[in-house]
Amino acid sequence: MRSKTQKKPKWVTASDPYVIVDFVFDRGLLSISIKNIGSGAALSVRVKFSHRLMGVEGTVDVSALPLFSALEFLPGGKEISTFLDTSSSYFRSKQPTQITTLITYQDARHHEFSNTIRHNLEIYRGIGFVRQASSEL
Repeated sequence: MRSKTQKKPKWVTASDPYVIVDFVFDRGLLSISIKNIGSGAALSVRVKFSHRLMGVEGTVDVSALPLFSALEFLPGGKEISTFLDTSSSYFRSKQPTQITTLITYQDARHHEFSNTIRHNLEIYRGIGFVRQASSEL
């Protein structure tokens, strides 16, 4: 899995977009994030997952959300995230842990870019966390 501080390849210029997909673990919650770590806007952003990702207690095909198939504009530095599932639910339902994402997009000059990122969600299985008690009004 690549870190959130992933460096751009040398062939990417300072004004190019550079879009990554990351799985974020935060106190037992798993999310999927699309982030343009470049400075230029990314157009026609598309993400293909190696596996179908069923989340929200197994009720939603999160990998089929329009976020991943119809994102037309992602400014430089912008990040969009969506909830996948709680880690306990995700692992209990035997969802895939080795996931590859293929990200394709264009810049304003219609130059095409693509990158592939391999993720290993298994690393999150053993991480401990403390749930905060919800406050009621």
